[in-house]
Amino acid sequence: GDRIKDAVGKGYSSFGCFFEVTTPEGTLDTLCPLQEISYSRVNHPDEIFNIGEKHDLKVISIDMEKLQVGCSIKQLSPDPFEHISNYQIGSQYKVKVVKITDYGCFAELEQGVEGLIHLSELDWTNKNIHPSKVVNLDEKIRVMILEMDNEKRRISLGLKQTKPNPWVEFENKYNIGDSVNGQIKSITDCGVFVGLDGDIDGLIHASDLSDVNDDETPDFSEYKKGEDISCIIFGIDAERERISLKLSE
Repeated sequence: GDRIKDAVGKGYSSFGCFFEVTTPEGTLDTLCPLQEISYSRVNHPDEIFNIGEKHDLKVISIDMEKLQVGCSIKQLSPDPFEHISNYQIGSQYKVKVVKITDYGCFAELEQGVEGLIHLSELDWTNKNIHPSKVVNLDEKIRVMILEMDNEKRRISLGLKQTKPNPWVEFENKYNIGDSVNGQIKSITDCGVFVGLDGDIDGLIHASDLSDVNDDETPDFSEYKKGEDISCIIFGIDAERERISLKLSE
């Protein structure tokens, strides 16, 4: 817990930064691990330090056998996560994209306070779109806070929630029994998916297309992907993102 003043940056690696400390007994090398440099995301120490720079450190571990001292820079400052109570679940905030991965992107609400936008929360209709197709590194975007867990230091963010929900818009615009036209998007064992307003799909269930029994394979050969088709709305469930259709008589 002691504070070391004016430790000199000596070198760095992918896992942290080495500092040289002058003591009455001589010089001592200490390591500040990557995760102890800053409350904000640090990909490599050279983003923060230059060799020869002086920094104050806090001693967080001493290994007498290996004669190693572990230090922290971030612990000399208050943890910004302590005041996430300033943020509200369900409210929208402007954030900065700080990292993009295959499963989502990390965005910074303020220095040291990050949240994850999971790829399923990026777009209403493209559930598996790669985050790099939606956001850019360092871009400022508006998001909604979905969940906060102070203990686990986790904040879940949503991007799509800041945009109109096409399923709700469809539900507000149409009623059961209304006629709609669309293009056949795909044909599967469970039926024919039809593209509707708002880039969403409705399903004509297999049982409404064919008279076969459950143990027989239905014949959908008369339906072709890309063809226009006229339907009647049979059911709308915006919450489950499902629209049921039947063929127009």
